[in-house]
Amino acid sequence: MTPVITSLLDTDLYKFTMWQALLHRHPQTQSEYRFVCRNQPIYPLAELLPEVNAALDHLCTLRFSEDELAYLGGLRFIKSDFIDFLRIFQFQRNFIRAWAEGDQLLIVAQGPQVHVMGFEIFVLAIVNELYFRRFDAPAALASGRERLAVKVQQLQDLAQQATLRHPFELFDFGLRRRYSGAWQREVVQTFATQTPQWFKGTSNVLLARDLGLVPIGTMAHEYMQSYQAHGVRLRDFQIAALEDWVQEYRGDLGIALTDTVGMDAFLVDFDMYFAKLFDGLRHDSGDPVVWGEKALAHYAALGLDAGTRRLVFSDGLTVEQALSLHGHFADRVRTGFGIGTQLSNRSEEHTSELQ
Repeated sequence: MTPVITSLLDTDLYKFTMWQALLHRHPQTQSEYRFVCRNQPIYPLAELLPEVNAALDHLCTLRFSEDELAYLGGLRFIKSDFIDFLRIFQFQRNFIRAWAEGDQLLIVAQGPQVHVMGFEIFVLAIVNELYFRRFDAPAALASGRERLAVKVQQLQDLAQQATLRHPFELFDFGLRRRYSGAWQREVVQTFATQTPQWFKGTSNVLLARDLGLVPIGTMAHEYMQSYQAHGVRLRDFQIAALEDWVQEYRGDLGIALTDTVGMDAFLVDFDMYFAKLFDGLRHDSGDPVVWGEKALAHYAALGLDAGTRRLVFSDGLTVEQALSLHGHFADRVRTGFGIGTQLSNRSEEHTSELQ
């Protein structure tokens, strides 16, 4: 079987940034991650079990190469002791188990968080790619390229529109739900070469390195949720998570995720201190317009110029939705749009998630 994962850089940047922060502050934490398929697959995922186990076996043989470590070490927010940790890191097969119950594919990673948290993106990419390998690849790629051409044209047409205060900026966030690694590479390379004025980077660290792009990412729900079990008062978990992030990165990676327990509860904790220290906020659930207006109202109430901040939207976006949101907000605040499934897969159906 052709391996799905061939490099440990083939994951999202925020896995490394969360990994470093948690390694430095909570290395003793034990955790469990469970695979969840959110959609009804066309055929039972249990049929993939032998291939999934083979792919996991292969994943657990991989190590970071010296050139990969040199690339990561060249990112100014990655610290030398974390590189030392990655130099000796290897996924342990006994920390992850896959089995079938009826038609269901079950995958659980359990152990020290700093040893199992990295499984997440790789497991999702493995299951998705193995699933789609059973379909008609020529037809799928032909359909994907047609859709890709439409999206590229939509961005190229932006050059003919009136310029708003802040430009449109698009990022690829498609690794976890991609059709395949090869297809994600083709999509990212196409946007990078044909729409460079609008396409500003990818969350995929391997593609960022190989294609000379900016790697994009800060924190995910995993980071914020971990602090609900880290010994602080539950009421204070967001404050503790944000404070540790500030101390870890000291001005870098300044986009905070807002929806772990809802935007309203987040804004109660996101006071003047954090609003000045973080560059902006990321939306990942709920009505994006309502969310954005709440963010702008919060900055206004604090007396801060929203034009110096950024709102990043990343909740199941299409290019059309991103353009619409840009038109709504871009005269008042810098925006960014991370699009996943709609770039890296041929449809929104039959994707999977590890939680």
